[in-house]
Amino acid sequence: MIERLEAIEKKYEQLETELTKNEVLSDIKKTKEYSKEMASLEDTVICYRKYKKILAEIEATKEMIKDKDLAEMAREELKDLETEQQKLEKELEVLLIPKDPNDDKNVIMEIRGAAGGDEANIFAGDLFRMYTRYADKKGLSYQVYNSIEGTAGGYSQIEFTIKGKNVYSLLKYESGSHRVQRVPVTEANGRLQTSTATVLVMPEADDDIDIEINPSDLRIDIYRSSGCGGQGVNTTDSAVRITHLPTNTVVTCQNERSQIQNKEQAMKVLKTRLYELELQKQQEEAGAERRSKIGTGDRAEKIRTYNYPQNRVTDHRIGFTTKNLDRIMDGDLDDIIEALIGEDQKRKLQGEEEK
Repeated sequence: MIERLEAIEKKYEQLETELTKNEVLSDIKKTKEYSKEMASLEDTVICYRKYKKILAEIEATKEMIKDKDLAEMAREELKDLETEQQKLEKELEVLLIPKDPNDDKNVIMEIRGAAGGDEANIFAGDLFRMYTRYADKKGLSYQVYNSIEGTAGGYSQIEFTIKGKNVYSLLKYESGSHRVQRVPVTEANGRLQTSTATVLVMPEADDDIDIEINPSDLRIDIYRSSGCGGQGVNTTDSAVRITHLPTNTVVTCQNERSQIQNKEQAMKVLKTRLYELELQKQQEEAGAERRSKIGTGDRAEKIRTYNYPQNRVTDHRIGFTTKNLDRIMDGDLDDIIEALIGEDQKRKLQGEEEK
């Protein structure tokens, strides 16, 4: 472990030096590349330097124990230092787990009402509010680019982006089928109903990702917007639907003001969808690694139940249950997300040890 940490610190210092050179600073692409790599190593380097400092203090404290006048105080201090050493060693173990290269990316999310008719669409709207409230609390930004409203409320489909620091690392576990158990507002007899909505979370394909799209493979349709978008949204043919013919991938964007903006956004989403298809292909080839994950990310996989009568939320993948459904639906997702991250790290650590 120490050898790996020394190599990481050395690499960090080399990048730090490179970023002071004029020939690097004058090259925007290189500056961005080096800064991004340095940022990915920073947490590990900071933790390792703290660790080295603690080790030095432990050695100095052991010397103090030899002094009769200072021995008692030094022994107490040594206990605290050794506790801190163990804590930092655990942190470093986690930091050395191979990182998901997409963790620092923004996300594109899609929520669809599934089984349950109107109630499923209403629940899809509730999930959309939950994620956007979470984004607000985390200082993240979001933008809807396509939506189809349900006839009784909510959405039969809504697609949006969430942007900010390390968004994918926080939301990547949300893909799958979400189940709600409650008495719907549309239910006249007061009967409990189970409905589902599906969530898909994709890392946004940025400029660093090379996805080749041949213009001759695209069919582009322009039509009149029907979603929310402010005054005048329905007065022009500004909505754009792009079909990637080889994969039959269809992307629609209608919430921007102009046809040009909708086309630009649709192309970004198409690139992300094609990137997601490539990731799925790689994961299927990896086989065992995919099975070791907390979830497969498939829409059909039931990942969580929201039980309103009991104010309970259960994540079935890790057996996590909390009686704070009201707070969770208001965007307080930290407890669930931290539990998922913790379990994922635990499984990865076990995988590393088995190698």
